[in-house]
Amino acid sequence: MIVNEQENHFLMIAQHDHALVSGEIVLHWRNKFLLRSKLREEADWAISQHDRAWIPLDQSPLWNDEKQRPYSFVDYPVEEKLKAYQQGIQEVADRSYYAGILCSNHYQSFFSKDSDDPLVLRFLKEEEERCRKLAKKMKMEVPPDIYQLHFDRLQFCDDISLYVCMQEPGIDKEDEIKWFKNGFRQKFDGAPNGIMPKWPDPMHVTLDPFPFEHPFNVRIPYRLVNKEDIKNKGLTDAYQEADVHEREVRFIPE
Repeated sequence: MIVNEQENHFLMIAQHDHALVSGEIVLHWRNKFLLRSKLREEADWAISQHDRAWIPLDQSPLWNDEKQRPYSFVDYPVEEKLKAYQQGIQEVADRSYYAGILCSNHYQSFFSKDSDDPLVLRFLKEEEERCRKLAKKMKMEVPPDIYQLHFDRLQFCDDISLYVCMQEPGIDKEDEIKWFKNGFRQKFDGAPNGIMPKWPDPMHVTLDPFPFEHPFNVRIPYRLVNKEDIKNKGLTDAYQEADVHEREVRFIPE
């Protein structure tokens, strides 16, 4: 769950909805940067499905007593989160071995191999083994540069979707969260120094350089969950009964 606190509400966006926005974003990628192929189709599908692990978790969001707010994807309890990750990866891999590899490596990238958490270390070991098995089932060698491009596109589309989901539309650059203040970390042929996003107003996001064919809009569903309703009904009921709204954002060149 993506959680943004407001005075009387929590603005909550389901992770899978954010991922579907990521999948919409990648469809506008400039074709001259990457030819279409069956492998690209599977990579694009992985982008739209990379957070399906959160579908069951977000149906019943958890309350964080310490922070007095709902748990978000950032601070969600690790054991439950890792179990969901592995189930989600399996669901993706059941349809596409290649997408399963991409999603597994995406989740693995969240953790350090130097972690002292045995749950994390077991997760990394099991996912490395999963990826080896999936690669054998593919019965083909994916050139390293093509794989890296597909992986970078997944993480870029994830980041740009988070950029418009985790922040107040129109936020000043100096007030952005630290993940994005210095631009997106991924580099591409058409963006060798990375890509810098900015909100010129609450409806538009500029990207410099612009990696897409043309300007386009995305719509992000969200719920405004009233704090009083949470007290009276509990978080899950308050969330499920809250009306669904949409945030519309248009991506344009700088």
